[in-house]
Amino acid sequence: MRKIATVDPRFLSYNVEMVEVTGGRFWKPYKSAAESSSSPTATGQANQPPGMSADLYQYRPPIDLANPRLRKLAMGLSPAYVRVSGTWQNSTYFQNDDNPPLKEAPKGFKGVLTRAEWKGVVDFAQAVDDKIVTSFPMSAGTRDADGVWTPAQAKTFLDYTKAIGGSIAATEFMNEPTFPGPGGAPANYDAAAYARDAKVFAGFLRSQSPKTVFLGPGGVGEGVSMMPGSAIKMKLLASEDLLKASGPIYDAFSYHFYGGVSKRCTGNVTVAQALTPEWLDRTEQAYAFYAGLRDKYTPGKPMWLTETAEAACGGDQFAGEFADTFRFLNQLGTLAQKGVQVVMHNTLAASDYGLLDESTLAPRPDYWAAFLWKRLMGDVVLDPAIKDNENLRVYAHCTPHKSGVTLLILNTDREHEQNLTLDQAGERLTLTAPDLTSTKTMLNGTELAVQPDGSLPNLHGEKLPAGPIALPPASATFVTINGARNESCR
Repeated sequence: MRKIATVDPRFLSYNVEMVEVTGGRFWKPYKSAAESSSSPTATGQANQPPGMSADLYQYRPPIDLANPRLRKLAMGLSPAYVRVSGTWQNSTYFQNDDNPPLKEAPKGFKGVLTRAEWKGVVDFAQAVDDKIVTSFPMSAGTRDADGVWTPAQAKTFLDYTKAIGGSIAATEFMNEPTFPGPGGAPANYDAAAYARDAKVFAGFLRSQSPKTVFLGPGGVGEGVSMMPGSAIKMKLLASEDLLKASGPIYDAFSYHFYGGVSKRCTGNVTVAQALTPEWLDRTEQAYAFYAGLRDKYTPGKPMWLTETAEAACGGDQFAGEFADTFRFLNQLGTLAQKGVQVVMHNTLAASDYGLLDESTLAPRPDYWAAFLWKRLMGDVVLDPAIKDNENLRVYAHCTPHKSGVTLLILNTDREHEQNLTLDQAGERLTLTAPDLTSTKTMLNGTELAVQPDGSLPNLHGEKLPAGPIALPPASATFVTINGARNESCR
């Protein structure tokens, strides 16, 4: 198997939305009980994207990033990047003092981030071997009398981060400039206005934090239709227009991708579609669109997918079920083969697309898929030399310590076993579930679970001789061949 790409060692990463850090109204889970009994602050009530129904959201108090169980589960995904951003970050004010939190955001902002809350992020990242990725506020409160973005807020935020021993590994200027209206941008914000602001930001970042990777433009909603049949219509700024206007100012090309929007935003993706080529291949279609823009406007720059999940608007209910394991692993395998450096899942523990249940911190099926990927799939990507068919998708990487090769084999046939022949002995770990809508994940037939404190299980594979192996219906199988002796894995 020849080497075809190398990805960042933190390739599989995740988001913790800024609104989780500050507390506020985020996507309401489908199975949610009544809204949190905690009393939301005025800023928490107000800080939701404009033009959206309040019924779509639920108040959450600030996430406890010091929770020992959460940290142990996050360590199971290390090393990673933690991106603290999202739509809410575009209009979040950094309160640079140690006074009690403001009860109301200053004019031109909708949320408030305190020093203590941000220090919690820095402490969390250091404790779980993460590096921080973010974006910056760009709402009316950050602008001068002429409406031009100013770095005053950004500088206090960066200065405080450095003062407490933290750093920003990478950043976008703003979250999702292709949808400026919901993102809290000024009225009539266009590509020229974005370019003007992004250039000011680029100069600021180069002078104040030169080692921080400038990601951009961070567009979303292009390449594939996110909202087939949806009643929601929003103004879209084309990423191509943003790139034309801003010029090659970025260190790396970033984009966001969702295959659709959730039912709470009138989407229509169903479990019946979850294993189909049409659904799984949307990842590659969106990549091709954005890679074309990268090649045209920022040739040679690495690509980062800084926000992705099953569906936008919090995910569908099946985002937290076994059905989504196939999209998740197929996306990781496909984009690694393309050389995309980083894929950041949204979110770690909020709403239906969280890797963890936000109330119990119980791992969902996608968490277990990520846990196995981290342990078995290294940063050297190989050509599996096995052609996919209608039901099998095969990926290959050197193992993380480059002692062998791991194959990831997805059987997307819901009803029939598939077979593959190995010419060397290996060790097998197969993920299945009682059914696609299950929140349980079985590993070689035994349910995966964590200890109450979040301690993760040891992985014990099944020994495989060389020869044919059977792949159960609707399964994801990792086969590690420690004796592969691949030249690229030494």
